[in-house]
Amino acid sequence: MTAPFFEVHHVSKRFGGLVAVNNVSFSVGEQEIVGLIGPNGAGKTTLVRMIMGLIKPDQGSIRFKGEELTRMKTWEIVEKGVAGTFQNTRPFSRLPIIANVMVSRLGKRTAKKGEWVKSIEAKAMEALEFAGISDLALEPASHLSQGDLKRLEIARALATEPELLILDEPFGGLNPTETELLAKSIKRLKKGGRFGRLHSEGVSMIIIEHKLQELMKIVDRIIVLQYGQLIASGTPEEIVRDERVIEAYIGKGVTS
Repeated sequence: MTAPFFEVHHVSKRFGGLVAVNNVSFSVGEQEIVGLIGPNGAGKTTLVRMIMGLIKPDQGSIRFKGEELTRMKTWEIVEKGVAGTFQNTRPFSRLPIIANVMVSRLGKRTAKKGEWVKSIEAKAMEALEFAGISDLALEPASHLSQGDLKRLEIARALATEPELLILDEPFGGLNPTETELLAKSIKRLKKGGRFGRLHSEGVSMIIIEHKLQELMKIVDRIIVLQYGQLIASGTPEEIVRDERVIEAYIGKGVTS
């Protein structure tokens, strides 16, 4: 029996008396986009931090292509092909944007033997073009707006050539036009991007997002957390009609 592409299996995390994530299980298929939603405090960010190795689960397992991730460090997880962005961006603020992305190309997964700086720079520029900020390549990261910082985070993650990409509120800080452009880029990324291994192969994604209307247009499936528990999973059409989700998070107005 073939192992799932990515699987979270009965994962729990407690902080003192608070159960942040409680026995959560789900999987993500190849070239599938899964949305992760829920009210503030539902456990979404804690779950993502466990996937990326920033904190360890108290119980359960997280597997990528059959390999256990929970004992790995973050850089090891990235080397395996899992990369993510986070709600709070932390670039090298004094460095130009392109240098921020070039740093991400230096891992074992992407750095080719004998690859020259110019080649690394070209790959970084391609990632910036995909994220829509290549015109700002030489600007210090400290000069970026919040929206552009989000796009820089995406470019840095893409530069590692991930097979699974985790995006934490990618549309945060973006205006409607920027949101639409980024949503189109995400759809294109699923089918196969324009650089590295992404030239012909699509990318699986987990997306945390509060802008539900935009999220519903790009995901294949949605899972919903409340108080650390998974309360629903299904297509966008199924989720907006699920009474548990409506009561916990969406509200009546969204489904009308």
